Amino acid sequence: MSHIVTVKTEIRDTAAVAAACRRLGLSQPGRGTTRLFSGEATGLIVQLPDWRYPIVCNTDDGEIRYDNYNGRWGDQTELDRFTQAYAIEKVRLEARRKGHGVTEQTLTDGSVKLTVQVAGGAA
Repeated sequence: MSHIVTVKTEIRDTAAVAAACRRLGLSQPGRGTTRLFSGEATGLIVQLPDWRYPIVCNTDDGEIRYDNYNGRWGDQTELDRFTQAYAIEKVRLEARRKGHGVTEQTLTDGSVKLTVQVAGGAA
């Protein structure tokens, strides 16, 4: 039986953040406090390509704090790529923890189809 799922991504898993960074070829995240243009943020610090300031993933509340000045200091597409990579890696980690396999297919529109193989069928 097949199911279509829509996911609202909250960034809460440190291992999935690290895996997303590896997937995208980014430096591994560091935990700490960093200065953004309009203040400081504490959490997992990730530097996206060509962003003036890093993004900061607060794994306690699931939110990402960043300052890209409406795209002038960082392309929103890079943040979207990161959140997509995080969601994929989180699904893969959770499926593996439960002993399931995962296959991945990138669709023509850039979205990703993940299929989780559960013993005795697919979910």
